[in-house]
Amino acid sequence: MLPPLSSSFYRHDTVSVARALLGHLLCRESAAGLTAGIIVETEAYLSRDDPACHASCGRTRRNAPMFGPPGQAYIYFIYGNHFCFNVVTAPAGIGEAVLIRALEPVDGLELMQRRRGQGRSVLELTNGPGKLCQALAIDQTLNEHDLCRPPLWISAGREVEKEAVISVPRIGISRAVDKLLRFYIKENKYVSRRKSQR
Repeated sequence: MLPPLSSSFYRHDTVSVARALLGHLLCRESAAGLTAGIIVETEAYLSRDDPACHASCGRTRRNAPMFGPPGQAYIYFIYGNHFCFNVVTAPAGIGEAVLIRALEPVDGLELMQRRRGQGRSVLELTNGPGKLCQALAIDQTLNEHDLCRPPLWISAGREVEKEAVISVPRIGISRAVDKLLRFYIKENKYVSRRKSQR
C-alpha cells in the first residue's frame, strides 16, 4: 500500500493545499480491488468572502464535516445523481475544503471502467468530480473519513512545478465567479474543462 500523506499536510491555508494536492495520488481500497489516480484538478472553497462555499452561512448538518479536523473527507450528493469528494483543510472550527475535480487514472482501470460503464474512453473515467467518485466508489459512507488511513487516502506523488499550474475561476457556481480558485495541471488531458490562463 502506498503510504498516506501525514495529517500535517492539510494544516495549511486552503489555497496552498489546493495547489499542493496536484500531482499526489487519491487511492481507494475496496473488496473489488484498488483504484487510484493522480490529482490533476482542484478547487478551493474558503470561509471568508466566498459565498460559493457551503460553509459561508455557518455550520449545518450537511456541511459539518467542513469544520474539521483537517485531513478528513467531506462528501456530499448533488443534482440528485452524483457525489463530490472534498478534502477538509484549515484549522478545526473553520469551514473550508478543497474539491477534487479530476484525476489521471493510474491503478484499477478495468474496475473503473466497470463502475463507469463499459466502452468509455480512459479520458472520461475520472475527468469530473462526479465521475471520479463513481469510478473510485466514493460515496457518503466515507463522509468524515480520516484520509490518513484506508480505505480512502491520499499518498505522495510528484511535485508539480509552479509554472505548470493554471489558476482560473471555478466551475458550476453562480456566486464569487471571479475568484481564481480552480487549479489544474497545464496541458493535462484528464482535466475536466480547460480555460485560458489568467
